[in-house]
Amino acid sequence: MRRALTVAATAGADIPIGAVVYDADGGELAAAANAREATSDPTAHAEILAIREAARVHGDGWRLEDCTLVVTVEPCTMCAGAITLARIGAVVFGAWEPKTGAVGSLWDVVRDRRLTHRPEVYPGVLADDAARLLRGFFGR
Repeated sequence: MRRALTVAATAGADIPIGAVVYDADGGELAAAANAREATSDPTAHAEILAIREAARVHGDGWRLEDCTLVVTVEPCTMCAGAITLARIGAVVFGAWEPKTGAVGSLWDVVRDRRLTHRPEVYPGVLADDAARLLRGFFGR
């Protein structure tokens, strides 16, 4: 999570959210910060960018079953859908997002029993640090 927080701090004009994908051995496959403003792309969330890059370098096509995604904030519905479709094995997130969160707070997309893949979820890791980063951004 500390690495994801460091990545989040590089988001510039974007909301400071960082995501890192690790392989089964703990090696970093990809890291990204939000880039919606920088790219004028509404899908350029940190999770999506990190998943795309991880799938490119992982070597098993788009399947990231043995990988872990670490993200500073609870993923939204788009990102939760991508996590499920990429078959990511585990999701670790920091701050809860009660307005748009889709990994337990507003919705729980990734643990919907109707889906064929459901990652392990580890919420609230360094949540205070992640929330502080967001409060600082929105306070400006």
